[in-house]
Amino acid sequence: MSMNRPDRYTPVAIVLHWLLALAIVGAFGVGLYMTELPFSPTRVKLYNWHKWAGVTILALSALRLLWRLTHRPPADLPMPAWQARVAHGVHVLLYLVFFAVPLTGWAMSSAKGYPIVWFGVLPLPDFVPKHEGLAEVMEEAHELLAWGLALLVLAHVAGALKHHFVDRDGLLARMSLRRS
Repeated sequence: MSMNRPDRYTPVAIVLHWLLALAIVGAFGVGLYMTELPFSPTRVKLYNWHKWAGVTILALSALRLLWRLTHRPPADLPMPAWQARVAHGVHVLLYLVFFAVPLTGWAMSSAKGYPIVWFGVLPLPDFVPKHEGLAEVMEEAHELLAWGLALLVLAHVAGALKHHFVDRDGLLARMSLRRS
């Protein structure tokens, strides 16, 4: 391997990857749970937590993209061209929805007139003006994009597991928190 393209991702890329993974799974789970609750202090608290997670995901996504654009990933492993194209396409779509899901959530919250105060400390500006019709559109978009993100995450995990258990090509070890 060349010095510019090690056989593993950088430690920063690995930590950002796993932080995003945990935040996305957590936010998705809370999002599913909270929407079924009756109006209560618990529901309000979970909505706020979900918003904080969304803003955090947005920030981590920006950091991850900036890191990716300034640091070369490991060399591609040998695989059929169609698999490389699918993997690349899934990664591009993942990056797009990493931004689209929180931004539509922020727009929905703003359009509904519910401000976001990140971790109860930092008030964020309204992303769009208060507007009932826009709120409905953003709510639908946020939900559809979140389900799309869930499907892409499942495809990403399935691909990684296929490489680990079927191909046994070491792909999964490149993003491992443990050095092998």
